Amino acid sequence: MKLLTVLLATVTLCAGSAVPLVPGDNSHYVEGVSRYIWMPNGESEPKLVDLQAPADQIELFNTRNGANNEYWLYTRNNPTSRQVLVHGNINTVHSSNYRANRPTKVIVHGWNSNGNSEMNPLITSAFLAVQDVNVIVLDWNRLANSLYSTAVRGVPDVGNHLGNFLIWLFNNAGGNWNQLHLVGFSLGAHIVGNAGRTVGGRAMRITGLDPAGPQWGGNSNALNRNSGIYVESIHTDGGLLGIFDPISDADFYPNGGRNPQPGCLISTCSHSRAPQLFAASIRFNHFIGRQCANLNEAQLNNCGGNQLRMGNADLGKRGAGFFGLRTGNNWPF
Repeated sequence: MKLLTVLLATVTLCAGSAVPLVPGDNSHYVEGVSRYIWMPNGESEPKLVDLQAPADQIELFNTRNGANNEYWLYTRNNPTSRQVLVHGNINTVHSSNYRANRPTKVIVHGWNSNGNSEMNPLITSAFLAVQDVNVIVLDWNRLANSLYSTAVRGVPDVGNHLGNFLIWLFNNAGGNWNQLHLVGFSLGAHIVGNAGRTVGGRAMRITGLDPAGPQWGGNSNALNRNSGIYVESIHTDGGLLGIFDPISDADFYPNGGRNPQPGCLISTCSHSRAPQLFAASIRFNHFIGRQCANLNEAQLNNCGGNQLRMGNADLGKRGAGFFGLRTGNNWPF
């Protein structure tokens, strides 16, 4: 029996250390065991990540001061041409199209991405199509394009600096916490969680798009219910690239919340589906979740309780619990 235990442990170790061969396929992945996982970059291309690679302390030292964060403003007056707002330089705000009486939407990308990555114009254009708003895209590309383990450890500081920027912006140029909506994908979901707590939980709404899972289980810096007045998450690759457990006031599990999502064959596609679903929900507000009695019902997509719409741009949205729904396999899903 002792020999069998040793052999099983050895097999598990080898399986956990094996390099997966099919790009984007994370069917091998066991949380807390596997060393390698595929993650999408900003263009949804799979990149292999070594979860045991040590964080680059020099890179963390160089980026943790927040000086590399950039805040790009888009409005209906400049829907595709960014205006850079500089923290501490009020002239960059006064000379921009920022208006304090508009709602403000903040969008934050994930790992191996930047402010131009496909999710940002997709969600920005959706917001501007339905509302006259300020859209601020946080570009944190330098840290985001470092090792995954380095980026994970830098997330709280990026979020804190985002929160402090918003405090400065609202104090000096005007703004309304009751009209603030923070949206983050993957690691970006945890960034907006930290930003929300930095501003004292005053953001009216926070949306996490498949919040990153690897290295976030039990992590106190993750997005949680204390991050804003109303916090929601949309889970599309739970248990692999995304967290599956509920972490928000309302947690949505489209198509069971796991890979494969309709139209996807691999995990990286399912993970990237969350921002696509959210952008579609802003434009059409057509996803109706039904409350589930428990997480198992959500995973089985066998929910028949009260209705709550998934996503959309409604700042007054409220709800709590698990919600399941079905979507299509291509835009607008």
